[in-house]
Amino acid sequence: MLVGLVVLGVLLVTTVQDAVNQQLQPVQEMTSNLSTQAARVLNPTPTILPDPVTIIREVRTLARLETIKFSLEKIITAEIGQGAFDWLLGDRLIFVAHGEVIAGVDLNKLQAEDLEVKNGVLYVRLPEAEIFVTSLDNQQSYVYDREKGLLNKGEVDLETKARQTAEREIEESALEDGILELAAQNAESYLDRLFRNLGFPEVIFRN
Repeated sequence: MLVGLVVLGVLLVTTVQDAVNQQLQPVQEMTSNLSTQAARVLNPTPTILPDPVTIIREVRTLARLETIKFSLEKIITAEIGQGAFDWLLGDRLIFVAHGEVIAGVDLNKLQAEDLEVKNGVLYVRLPEAEIFVTSLDNQQSYVYDREKGLLNKGEVDLETKARQTAEREIEESALEDGILELAAQNAESYLDRLFRNLGFPEVIFRN
């Protein structure tokens, strides 16, 4: 008899727990949903909406014949506040710059009178060679060393000025090394083959 009462009591407790769990399940689900919604409100995921309208400002045909590229390295020293109190007020850095200069001939500047055919010979006067691009390679350019005075937190624009100077120096070095002359020679060589393939047996370039 006692065993039967114990079994009956266990069954009643189990039944009551199941009933309570069934009643609480919707509340738990609602609480979980509210927590998820609250998290979305407090930590929203950004939505990026690109404007469907594209405005074309300008369309130009490019006829730049790039014929040579120089890759150069320059070491630039930039400093400020140097002198007797440089240890206190000075700022000095050494910048290692890697850059490139691209040159060639802009065929958009070629006019009809610059091409003349006489007795089967094509005479060509090309536009002067020019530099198209001078740029630094930011991945390979870096500040090698920097020394600041005790009271100097660092000149904000010092590295920027070093980069600008490096770019000018790289272009000047390329000019000194004859990049424009080589660009003109390469342009003539390339266009000579092109004109011959077009049927002109002889091509003469005029200055």
